[in-house]
Amino acid sequence: MGRDVGSRASFSREDRVRYRQKVRRCLDVFALMLDDFKFDADRPTTGLEIELNLVDPYAEPAMRNAEILANLADPTFQTELGQFNLELNARPRLIEADGFADYEADLQASLARAGDRAAKAEAAIILIGILPTLTPQHLVLNNISTNGRYRVLNEQIVAARGEDIRLDIRGVERLQAYTDSIAPEAGCTSVQFHLQVSPDNFANYWNASQAIAAVQVALGANAPFFYSKQLWAETRIVLFEQATDTRPDELKAQGVRPRVWFGERWITSIFDLFEENVRYFPPLLPICADEDPVEVLQAGGVPELSELRLHNGTVYRWNRPVYDIMHGRPHLRVENRVLPAGPTVVDMLANAAFYFGLARELAEADRPVWSQLSFGAAEENFHQAARRGIAAHMHWPQLGEIPVTDLVLDVLLPKAYVGLDRFGVSPQQRDRLLGIIEQRCRLRRNGAVWQTESVWRAEREQGLARPDALHQMLQRYAELQRSNEPVHTWPVD
Repeated sequence: MGRDVGSRASFSREDRVRYRQKVRRCLDVFALMLDDFKFDADRPTTGLEIELNLVDPYAEPAMRNAEILANLADPTFQTELGQFNLELNARPRLIEADGFADYEADLQASLARAGDRAAKAEAAIILIGILPTLTPQHLVLNNISTNGRYRVLNEQIVAARGEDIRLDIRGVERLQAYTDSIAPEAGCTSVQFHLQVSPDNFANYWNASQAIAAVQVALGANAPFFYSKQLWAETRIVLFEQATDTRPDELKAQGVRPRVWFGERWITSIFDLFEENVRYFPPLLPICADEDPVEVLQAGGVPELSELRLHNGTVYRWNRPVYDIMHGRPHLRVENRVLPAGPTVVDMLANAAFYFGLARELAEADRPVWSQLSFGAAEENFHQAARRGIAAHMHWPQLGEIPVTDLVLDVLLPKAYVGLDRFGVSPQQRDRLLGIIEQRCRLRRNGAVWQTESVWRAEREQGLARPDALHQMLQRYAELQRSNEPVHTWPVD
């Protein structure tokens, strides 16, 4: 949500009317700014956020984020939805030269520091898409973080739906469950990549990000288990879609759009996305700031556009547009939200290198890939990748249906190399990180594959029941994660 909204759980009709008017006023001002304002886009700064899980010595979720945060006293770490979650925000930086090496050193140091504080609370940090030892008893309202904003958001989503939230995920196995809160969303832990772009180039970068979202998910899948069921290779995608769905069945049948949304069209401007947010989605958190954005703009200032930004934060696009202000200058970012956390820091940075490089090369291509790929095909690719992971086939222009590993090795990986060269990434960092992507494809091994193979082996060779196999797998996963060796090299033992 981006900022604290206090503990307020109800809003009046007047609140909603005023907020709607204020959001539209912000949207009008944003349109003027896109035409006439100077946005900070001189150098393509990047950012990285990682959502973390806390576990106890028995590989169970540890509801101790408040205690650990208090001991850390580090503003780069924040709460997340569940009391067993933390979020790490790396310092924004350029990836030119040795930028990725700087990220790696920074993340390793931050995680080591947090891990030390967690150990004092008898907990450990896990980087994974969904914690496989979660049960329905863990994902309840009482285990949502105490920060008031999460309670308010929960109340508003549940009230908008008007009934319990149904989870029905059909994968290798089937899960059916009901929940009276958004707590299951806390099971979805991701890594988010930020890329600063100019207003003129935003549409190309967002379209490119949408086109390759499926490929990212297929290669990075790391969430095959939830509530002891083997579901999708990246179950986090469908779980997030269902756990925050404000629509009862009747509104789904009418075609009302979900708040976790892939989108429905290629765009020509960032304005398209903010305008869709305002047109299609009623406000969940109608909280108004004192600022009059028109007055600020007319006075030569930089409007905060607080209401527009808050509303944008409650529409959960897989590639989200971001308007922000740093050092008094506004800028725009694509926030790429499709990937799970983990398995290791170097795996996540390999995913980042692949995304940044490929997005840049496709965004700057003479003939854009989205001019040859229907938006519907991109969305179908995305969900196929979430279901099947690195074994997925997808549709690609001029190639038809193709295994994702062949698509990456033959077509996309060379483009990512060129894109990183455009960023000025050092050849050593480029080759190391994209080499991890190459080996993942050649061996067809990612986090989801390792998890499922480890659980199958424990069940078949050791005779362990599923819950015991999941606990054993997660404890071994934690050991291998600390090595920072890429997941395609991990043994199954």
